[in-house]
Amino acid sequence: MNHLLEAWELLIQADTWTGPTGMGARAWEHLLYTVLAVGVSALIALPAGLAVGHFGRGRNLAVLSTGAVRALPTLGVLTLVGLVVGVGLMAPMVALIILAVPSILAGTYSGAESVDPRVVDAARAQGMSRWQILFTVQIPLGLPLIIGGIRLAVLQVVGTAMLAAYVGAGGLGAPLFLGLRTYDYPLLLAASLVVIALAVLLDIAFGTVQRTARRLMRGPA
Repeated sequence: MNHLLEAWELLIQADTWTGPTGMGARAWEHLLYTVLAVGVSALIALPAGLAVGHFGRGRNLAVLSTGAVRALPTLGVLTLVGLVVGVGLMAPMVALIILAVPSILAGTYSGAESVDPRVVDAARAQGMSRWQILFTVQIPLGLPLIIGGIRLAVLQVVGTAMLAAYVGAGGLGAPLFLGLRTYDYPLLLAASLVVIALAVLLDIAFGTVQRTARRLMRGPA
């Protein structure tokens, strides 16, 4: 309990947040790593998930591959890539992208598949092409599930991005590992609390977007 109170006292001090290695700079680094990893993952997983959900092919392969990727230990992948490319941002980015892709992929093909087949058939009967059906029917109606997949990926990445400091990349893992090495438990707890707060804020933001998309999908009462 004393360590927790000391961590809170540390967080309310202005000096804690200032400077290039302060908690504020580390939080921005952490957020940047999260956005970058999830953004690259989305570029990979969104097209693949839409293709699986729209064409109805490769679902079993997608399920098996996402399950296999999820089974990979993130720290092990980070260490392996770090041994190959050295310290820096590349190793944690690879590990975080591998972590984020399955959630986005699963949410995307689930969103595309969730659309009532009768709605798709009606759109096809009106003369819509495959691309028109995908972009004007399946994506808008499946958007809540797609956003849900991205939301899950963001929460997974923001918590795991602390491992970036394991190979010298920075982020909120830097003060955490520093506190661990020097037995400065208030600093360790302070960094952990900032990560938790960041995760909660991101979850609230994505939850709001997801609920808004669901209301828009349902239309006016």
